[in-house]
Amino acid sequence: MKRQQMHGLAMALMLTTALPAAAAHAQAATATSAKPWMNPKLNADQRADLIVAQMTQDEKLTLVFGYFGSNQEKPKFTPSPEARMGSAGYIPGIPRLGVPPQWETDAGVGVATQRESSDPYLERTSLPSGIATAATWNPELAYKGGAMIGSEARDSGFNVMLAGGVNLAREPRNGRNFEYGGEDPLLAGRMVGAQIRGIQSNNTISTIKHWALNGQETGRMTVSSNIGDAAARQSDFLAFEFAIENASPGSVMCAYNRINSTYACENDYLLNEVLKKDWAYTGYVMSDWGGTHSTAKAANAGLDQESAYTFDKQPYFGAPLKAALADGSVSQARLDDMARRITRSMFAHGLFDHPVSKKPIDFTAHAKVTQADAEEAIVLLKNDGGVLPLTRTARTIAVIGSHADVGVLSGGGSSQVFPIGGMAVKGLGPKGFPGPIVYHPNSPLKALQARNPGARITYSDGSDPAAAAKLAADSDVVIVFAHQWAAESQDYSLTLADNQDALIDAVGAANPRTVVVLQTGGPVLMPWLSKVGAVVEAWFSGTNGGEAIARVLTGEVNPSGRLPITFPASADQLPRRTIDCDPAKPDDFCDVDYDIEGAAVGYKWFDQKGHAPLFAFGHGLSYSTFGYSDLKTSVAGGALTVSFKVTNTGKVAGKDVPQVYVGPKANAGWEAPRRLAGFKKVDLAPGASTTVSLTVDPRLLATFDSKAKTWNIAGGAYEVSLGASSRDLGAKAEVTVAAAKLPVSYDAPK
Repeated sequence: MKRQQMHGLAMALMLTTALPAAAAHAQAATATSAKPWMNPKLNADQRADLIVAQMTQDEKLTLVFGYFGSNQEKPKFTPSPEARMGSAGYIPGIPRLGVPPQWETDAGVGVATQRESSDPYLERTSLPSGIATAATWNPELAYKGGAMIGSEARDSGFNVMLAGGVNLAREPRNGRNFEYGGEDPLLAGRMVGAQIRGIQSNNTISTIKHWALNGQETGRMTVSSNIGDAAARQSDFLAFEFAIENASPGSVMCAYNRINSTYACENDYLLNEVLKKDWAYTGYVMSDWGGTHSTAKAANAGLDQESAYTFDKQPYFGAPLKAALADGSVSQARLDDMARRITRSMFAHGLFDHPVSKKPIDFTAHAKVTQADAEEAIVLLKNDGGVLPLTRTARTIAVIGSHADVGVLSGGGSSQVFPIGGMAVKGLGPKGFPGPIVYHPNSPLKALQARNPGARITYSDGSDPAAAAKLAADSDVVIVFAHQWAAESQDYSLTLADNQDALIDAVGAANPRTVVVLQTGGPVLMPWLSKVGAVVEAWFSGTNGGEAIARVLTGEVNPSGRLPITFPASADQLPRRTIDCDPAKPDDFCDVDYDIEGAAVGYKWFDQKGHAPLFAFGHGLSYSTFGYSDLKTSVAGGALTVSFKVTNTGKVAGKDVPQVYVGPKANAGWEAPRRLAGFKKVDLAPGASTTVSLTVDPRLLATFDSKAKTWNIAGGAYEVSLGASSRDLGAKAEVTVAAAKLPVSYDAPK
């Protein structure tokens, strides 16, 4: 063929290929011209302004009114076929304008679904509980876990995850502490913020919840959390503030409880003043399911969206809001702001530009993500005589209790992720919400047997303490699995359920080489502690928890978890010896006085009162040892920087969490002698060292002035302490800090 002919053919082929692309380009340009808010080159604010300007009143009202994504609604209600059946909620889209529906899933540790008699469970990967992830003290791991569950949400057809629990553990018996990030605002804010960022990396909105002071489940729908402004700003609010700055969650979920006698979801101080004005939050506020109590009051106080109205006593948005607009009790500008905030978050987090679609999920890869989280979450609390790790010399091992032969426990309620392969044990716990009690089918016993093929490993369910003690006496090592199920809607005792203390006491008396593995959502008392050789806190460990526990017990993984919550020696050490409100009267109005401890939550209360905890905040042992040296401080531009060297002084590789605490030398009006001011997880080979440098957020050096709305740093000498827990602080340095004032809107440099 001649060169001219070849050239002509090539040109023809190029033109033929280019025509469809050019046509698609032109079509896209035409669509963008017709709907300019679909132009991804514009920012979220511009796009939200454009689309709201084109909405009818009814379309705006559509955005602010949510449905339950299930047929478990009130009689005669059937959700749209477009809803994801069994899910947490659904807000219809606006096809005329290209607004996608909001498909919502409960999400504390993964894609959680409501159970239905006619439909099978939606089985998904479960992360360890939120408090377990906080126990890793590893924001990078929290981000990876969030990214994993966010991807499963998208691939399951959801674009809103009701995740991000950051309520501080003021009440260690709170039934939802397992969902949250512990007792310290810096740790909780950084860890939960990292998980939210991971979720939202999937073009998915995450909430942050429950705003605010959702401290107990007893009387949760009516209890009033009473506290002064400054104390709240320096504690619970600061945890939210850190997380919001870190992650920019698309939505804030307001809580069930009242705050200073006003419901959280109609609290002008909480929603308008603190969140939207002081912090300049640009996302939207959604109610918790059943958390809306009014129309005009809630809307004017800053509530932007009523969630799943059937959980409320009546619909408050929708038609009632339309009537309120007509009579002027809610302004048109307020409705426009509600619609704008919702669409802004939808644009900012990719819901318009990246529509969800159901796709296959790589459960094998995701199991590795949750297992890594579970392994770093496990806290070695005690290890006398080197009982752990298990050695090859242990030829007979007794494993006792808590269904360890078949699975690992999870927390109950709306965050429940039903396990792949079905529940390991059926028929446990309440038949209705917040049950059932779910065990993930990942057996610690089987994982231990696989790693110790030469040992005789015998299992006993622990129902007969005398028989269990006899088995223990005839074994080289005993591993007792103990449990304390925690769930939404109920609080729990610090005493282990099901007479387990007596079981552990009998087994420990029979064999001092007893290891207790705790599967709990928070602290428990340990009257048997002196009789056992080792104690491991495994929390609710998720889909691959059995493997994770076995790898730590056998030394394949060096434990590196640290407590995100103080374990008290007795309930007498707590600000409230018993939980306020009557669980038998859940609808009665009652009050909790949080001004008793104010901002002194957790370890700060223990430090203030001089109480000796059973195990301190930040505590956790390792199979290695670590040393700290070269502690240095510097102040430049008002910023305090702390640096130090960490060395692995042991014989095996391991991860450590050096912690920096700061407090004024003189009384500066602080709630406690010191506060956690920084931390860093490091991974070191034997003999290796690394230098760590941390910059302290200036709000952690300040007290809040409610009248002036400023963070005030008192000038003078401060003590910087470095150590392995709030009570193990070996290295100290003094630094002089200049007096300073920071605005209420202060946002630390990223």
